[in-house]
Amino acid sequence: MRKYMKEIVIGFVPVLLIFLQFFVEVNVIPIILAAVILGGLLFMVRTRGNLAAVGGDRRTKARPTVQLSFDEIGGQERAKQELIEALDFLVHEEQIKKFGIRPLKGILLTGPPGTGKTLLAKAAAQYTNSVYVTASGSEFVEMYVGVGASRIRDIFKEARQKATKAGLGSAVVFIDEIDVIGGKRDGGQHREYDQTLNQLLTEMDGIHTSETPRILLIGATNRKEMLDNALLRPGRFDRHIAVDLPDKKGRSHILNIHARNKPLADDADLDKVAAESFGFSGAQLESVMNEAAIYAMRDDTEAISHRHLSMAIDKVMMGEKTDREATKEERERVALHELGHAITAELVRPGSVSQVALSPRGQALGYVRHNPQQDRYLYTREFLEGQIMIALGGAAAEEMFYGGRSTGSRGDFDQAMSIVRTMVESGLTEMGIVDNSMMTPDKWAHVNGEILDGLFDRVRQLLDEQRVVFEKSLDVLVREETLGGDRFRELLASAGTPVNQASA
Repeated sequence: MRKYMKEIVIGFVPVLLIFLQFFVEVNVIPIILAAVILGGLLFMVRTRGNLAAVGGDRRTKARPTVQLSFDEIGGQERAKQELIEALDFLVHEEQIKKFGIRPLKGILLTGPPGTGKTLLAKAAAQYTNSVYVTASGSEFVEMYVGVGASRIRDIFKEARQKATKAGLGSAVVFIDEIDVIGGKRDGGQHREYDQTLNQLLTEMDGIHTSETPRILLIGATNRKEMLDNALLRPGRFDRHIAVDLPDKKGRSHILNIHARNKPLADDADLDKVAAESFGFSGAQLESVMNEAAIYAMRDDTEAISHRHLSMAIDKVMMGEKTDREATKEERERVALHELGHAITAELVRPGSVSQVALSPRGQALGYVRHNPQQDRYLYTREFLEGQIMIALGGAAAEEMFYGGRSTGSRGDFDQAMSIVRTMVESGLTEMGIVDNSMMTPDKWAHVNGEILDGLFDRVRQLLDEQRVVFEKSLDVLVREETLGGDRFRELLASAGTPVNQASA
């Protein structure tokens, strides 16, 4: 009965009003008006209550601090050192008073996603023995003017109250995605965003050295260039710490941390995995170890072997294997395409190919895995031209055997044009040093065509001399779907192919 009470009332009320109006001859208009007014008042009270709940403690509540130390964070030694030095201003009060140092009010962590900015903030709270309060920048964006600013006030108030209640002398407020509320003000009509930012600036200015408890604001963003200058100036965010992608040593440290609770087989080589995962973030490395454990569980093995780790790298880099069934012609075209990449890579950088695979993975119908290379942070023109040639090798192979290209080269061309843009902006082309603002679309089209066409002709010439290698490798790749790097190099050697002729 209670389940259908709403429907019964909706059906009964109109009948009652009609009965009173026409049979009892009672004027029902005042009753209807009173009901409307009462309903409106109840709706307003309920809406205001919901807004108060949304803007109050529900989102700004201090969340339990996860016990995390700096020793448990790998791959960010420089960033950790800079952060610890800044946090010491909260820990060693007597020393900062002796030297007349003003405690830092804010620390900004910048870097790509997944590099450990949130973990550093949690470790900072434990290092300083502080209350840890966290929020995301998107939580302060509302359609109602003033609600975001109110939440800023609430989160700082909550941090002070929690620190006082816990008997601690400091609190760490961490705001992730701070660029959402701290973006540059352009004088437009975004009054809500501006008020939220203005309130954040006011709260940071209100953090004095004599205030107890002290509040340290830690912000995180991967778009530092989007932040307003008033937020970045000294006295607000005093320290800007870059949390970059880890190098090989850092990647090895991260992998060992995530391998502590996982059984590894004797052949599992984490140093080799670290070398093969250049450009991976800490989050991606954690995913590699997790996916490797899943593969081991699928195979019903007792430990994680190196084969599982290699499969996990492929999955994180390119996605899971798919069940797409290609026609025989498509498989042969994809095989020739990938062999074009592999042969070019071996000619440009001997020993670089680890495996040629024909199995669909993610959006790719095939792929070439390369052996680990030494981490590079500076690139010469010759190196970048070699990368472009490797990217164009697939399309050149298709033209050789089919007389035309396919849509499978789209990603390769995007990669090649991105490298050309890097060369132009770095002054590594015949144009010399140019201002990017002077490059019109026509100029970009001209320089892209000039560089890519010239390198494509060189790749086509190189691959024309390797038809025997294509024919021998194609049968193996189509039949077995994978071709190991060592076996591939044996096929190259049996055809009498000299290496490193691309740079001549």
